[in-house]
Amino acid sequence: MSGEPELAIRVRGLRNSFGSQVVHDQLDLDVRRGEILGVVGGSGTGKSVLMRAILGLRPPQAGSIEVLGVDALSWRARESRLIERNTGVLFQGGALFSSLTVAENVAVPLKEHYPELPADMIQDLAMLKIRMAGLPEDAGAKLPSQLSGGMRKRAGIARALALDPALLFLDEPTAGLDPVGAAAFDELIRTLQRALGLTVFLITHDLDTLYAICDRVAVLADRRVLINAPLAEVERFDHPWVQEYFHGPRGRAAQAAKAQEA
Repeated sequence: MSGEPELAIRVRGLRNSFGSQVVHDQLDLDVRRGEILGVVGGSGTGKSVLMRAILGLRPPQAGSIEVLGVDALSWRARESRLIERNTGVLFQGGALFSSLTVAENVAVPLKEHYPELPADMIQDLAMLKIRMAGLPEDAGAKLPSQLSGGMRKRAGIARALALDPALLFLDEPTAGLDPVGAAAFDELIRTLQRALGLTVFLITHDLDTLYAICDRVAVLADRRVLINAPLAEVERFDHPWVQEYFHGPRGRAAQAAKAQEA
């Protein structure tokens, strides 16, 4: 139908299991182009498993996944390469190569996908992404071990943006950061999303992040997506985990902080 939001990701009937342990069953999820979708759920609900399935890193037992209109479960090289070039990922902890400098880390996907580019152009592009991530230029020559936790996450963002992706996947991006650092990182994500027109799939436990930058929130529980809607609607959803999460002490504090900003 015309007027319906264009989808960046469409998941239908997904089933993920580890032996006899079923993590997802008949899971459906839509991610709209240009939105920041927060993905939340209790421990063991398979948030990272879902992300890895969408990225093609872990084939599901059943279901279909479309990413940017392409079958993400196809084994054809052309389709998988197209999705890979259009997605950037920040895994928990940054997952940077410890023996490479920040600039060399950012250059890895550029060298892999565009080996024909001259070395000086790759270096220039890597430094551009480093600046976009809010890092000083001298960070490019440093090893990940020489950076603070927050700077390592920004280096991970720089690498995730190396190929100018349409989709950005973030797995617990503010975990381990102090409140000031977490708020600054949230602002970076929102700024990049608006400036670059990104679609962001964001796994988080951070209620402040949900209230600060997410357009919609998808709640994983009972092996599926219970609700995928704006926060005001999610807060009212009648489910024990949802009510405890959004209306417990931390939830009330996040709501109060958002109200003060408004």
